[in-house]
Amino acid sequence: MNKHHEPTGPSADDQITLRGPAELADALPYLMGFHPTDSVVMVALHGRRGRFGGRLRLGIPRSPREWPFVSDQLAECLVTGSERRGGRPDGIVVFLCQDPADGESARQVMERLRPFAQRLRTACGALDVPVFEALCISDGRYWSYCCPDERCCPPDGNVLALPGTSVMAAAAAYAGIQVRGTLRDMEARLAPRQPADQEQVRALDAAGLALVPRILGGAEREQVGAETLGLARRLMKRLGENKPDSASWPDADAGDDTLISHDEAAAVILGLQDRETRDRAAEWMEGPDAESALRLWRALARRCAGAYETHAPAPLTLAGWVAWSTGDEPGARVALGRALRSDPEYTFAQLLHQACNEGLDPEALRRCLRQERAERKRPHPRPVRTRPVTRSVRPQAAAKRSTPPAKARPGAAAARGRTRRQDGQRGRSER
Repeated sequence: MNKHHEPTGPSADDQITLRGPAELADALPYLMGFHPTDSVVMVALHGRRGRFGGRLRLGIPRSPREWPFVSDQLAECLVTGSERRGGRPDGIVVFLCQDPADGESARQVMERLRPFAQRLRTACGALDVPVFEALCISDGRYWSYCCPDERCCPPDGNVLALPGTSVMAAAAAYAGIQVRGTLRDMEARLAPRQPADQEQVRALDAAGLALVPRILGGAEREQVGAETLGLARRLMKRLGENKPDSASWPDADAGDDTLISHDEAAAVILGLQDRETRDRAAEWMEGPDAESALRLWRALARRCAGAYETHAPAPLTLAGWVAWSTGDEPGARVALGRALRSDPEYTFAQLLHQACNEGLDPEALRRCLRQERAERKRPHPRPVRTRPVTRSVRPQAAAKRSTPPAKARPGAAAARGRTRRQDGQRGRSER
């Protein structure tokens, strides 16, 4: 399950009043930072005026049989998450966003998703939190599942406002909030090519045969890690020296791909499967390193071709971490979501995703990584070898003991600083 709890966008001082379904539908991309295609989005409302609080996004489950379980989980997750952040919501707004499939109309999408909307409303109501509005957005139109008045909510829906013409768009532009395209566009920057690049697959096969035994053997594990980080550093420098010529995402990413050979990508991807190496790479999260590192991790995620898509969580999680560290929370959630979709048990992605969802400051983790880097660079003193200490027996203690056996040599055990066995019994130290 790929859940995203989005933080509040504008600050509490930037108050924008939204009236009716039209303005709510238009505000959604600005609340999320992107157009959430093929998604269910739930936004918590607080107070008498309905202040926006936590928000949650999930891909719409393909099977209607999953809708009851997913509805209960989403409602509970949003309500409990809001309570942890300081207040139980007074209401919820639900958005169902999905474009028509081939041969399907937008209105048919709305009708097909109506049972899901109703199930979400029931799940929220069971937690004593009402759904104030539930909207379906499809193919540039929107419908309200809550308003029965056809004068404002006709059966064929209403057309969305032109991008950039609403009050929310103006306020977002003033606040510097950007919409980064659609969710589909953002995920495409991280997805391997389809069909799989067979040349890249062969390079990954060869790198696996060469590197995996060295990593698992233990003796050369640190050496492989150093080689991986050194190569990654060189690739980052190469990317930094070649800025994208185009502002278009596809063109910029294609340019980055041409700068990295198949063998180089394969070596770094396999090397990052070692946890310690990956954690060392996470230190490139700020300053002049961050931009080049983010471009590199995205490019490597795109190179996890064919069966090696299971290796993608490492570069995806690193991409999510750098994005979060540099303030791109929507980009971070998309990358971390893809990492967890590839491997739901990937611990590093789980921890980052939870921290991002809880609204924690990434500076705490940055500080830890800086400290670890400083500890490695600090020279450690060579260990001092000392002779083993021998203990002598105090005369007073020895005097109290019984006479040694006839065969025992007096003083021998004490001179050696240890007891000896004789006739199956522990010898006693004598003076």
